[in-house]
Amino acid sequence: MQNIGVIGIIKMIVVGLIVGILARFFYPGAVHMGLLMTAVLGIVGSFVAGMIGAMLHRESAEGFHPAGFVYSVIGAIIVIFLARSVFHIA
Repeated sequence: MQNIGVIGIIKMIVVGLIVGILARFFYPGAVHMGLLMTAVLGIVGSFVAGMIGAMLHRESAEGFHPAGFVYSVIGAIIVIFLARSVFHIA
């Protein structure tokens, strides 16, 4: 595993924010959360999508890939669904 660095963390937050915004847009119904939680949602969704992708595809994917971005949005939608189911958030 390589060292992420400050720039890598900033990129992760920005991509997470974009993924979280898209997931909130595509999720049916209102999703009430702030900007910080939207970024966390996108980062967690990307992690969930990466774990599912690693189980389905055994090859190592490095760098940016458009399919990974779509999987990240889907992962974030799954995280919204699970959070609403577990915590009974209206």
